[in-house]
Amino acid sequence: MNEPVLITGASSGLGEVTALALADTGHTVLAGVRSAASAERLTRVHPRLRPVTLDVTSHESVRAVGELVRAEYGGLRGLVNNAGICVTAPLECVPLEDLRAELEVHVVGVIALVQRLLPLLRGHDGRVVNISSGIGRVAAPYLGAYAASQFAKEGVSDALRREVAPLGVSVSVVEPGAVMTPIWSKVATGAERALDGVPDEVAARYRARFAEFVALNDKRARESRTRPEAVARAVVHAMTARRPRTRYRVGPDSWAASLAARLLPDRALDAVIRRQFRTDPVPSGSVVAG
Repeated sequence: MNEPVLITGASSGLGEVTALALADTGHTVLAGVRSAASAERLTRVHPRLRPVTLDVTSHESVRAVGELVRAEYGGLRGLVNNAGICVTAPLECVPLEDLRAELEVHVVGVIALVQRLLPLLRGHDGRVVNISSGIGRVAAPYLGAYAASQFAKEGVSDALRREVAPLGVSVSVVEPGAVMTPIWSKVATGAERALDGVPDEVAARYRARFAEFVALNDKRARESRTRPEAVARAVVHAMTARRPRTRYRVGPDSWAASLAARLLPDRALDAVIRRQFRTDPVPSGSVVAG
C-alpha cells in the first residue's frame, strides 16, 4: 500500500494501539506525536510506523505534515483524528483558556487537518475517521467543555461526510464508551486544580459532588471491559472496508448512550444521570460513556 494513513495523538493510549493495528494491516502509518521522546520510542515499535511531529493546534505544524505527505507520498489513504484532551470541571468554574484549548484540539484542529489534507485524500479512496465519544451523544455533568467539543465533532463529521461523499472520500465516526487510557489519569490530576481559581463560596457549592463524580468516573473507566483494541478494530474496519459505516459505537455504554439520547425525554434522561452519580451502587447498563 503506497498511500499512508495519518493518525493524530499516537504517542499513547487509543492512538498508539490504533496506529499499531493499522500498521499490522500493511499500511504505512504516520503517527502524529508532539515530543521527540515519543517519536524515538515509536520508531522502534513497528517497521511500518513512522512518527511525525504534529501539534494539531499549530498552523505551522499542520502545514508541515501536509507538505511531508505531498512530497514523499503524493497522496493519503486515510486521516484518523484521535488527538484529544479532556477538561473536567463545573461549567461555572472552567477557565476560558481551558475551554478554548478543548475546542482547538477537538474541533478547530480536526478541521485544520481536513482542509490541509483533503486534496491528498481525493482520488485515493480516501477515508477520514474521527474519534468521538459517547459524551458526544449524552452530556454528563462536569464534562460540559468536553461534551461541547464532542457534540461539535459529531456535527462537523456529519456535514463533512455529506460534502465529500460526491468527491470519493468517506467519513466515519468512532464513538467509544469508557476505556481505560492515560487520559483518565490526566483528568483526575486536572480535576484537583479545577476549583482553585474560583471564589471559595462558588467552589463550595460543587466540591463534594464534583469529587464524587471524578472518583466514580475513574472507577468506571478502570472497571470497563471495553479495551483499546476494540476501538482499534473499528478504525481498521472504517479504513479498509469496501463500505465503511458512518458510525461505530464501541462498548455497551456507548450503545446505551445513543439509545437513551434518542428514546428518553430530557427530564427522564436527567433523572437517570442523577442516579448514576450517587455514591450507592449504579445498575449495569450505564448510559454515560467516556
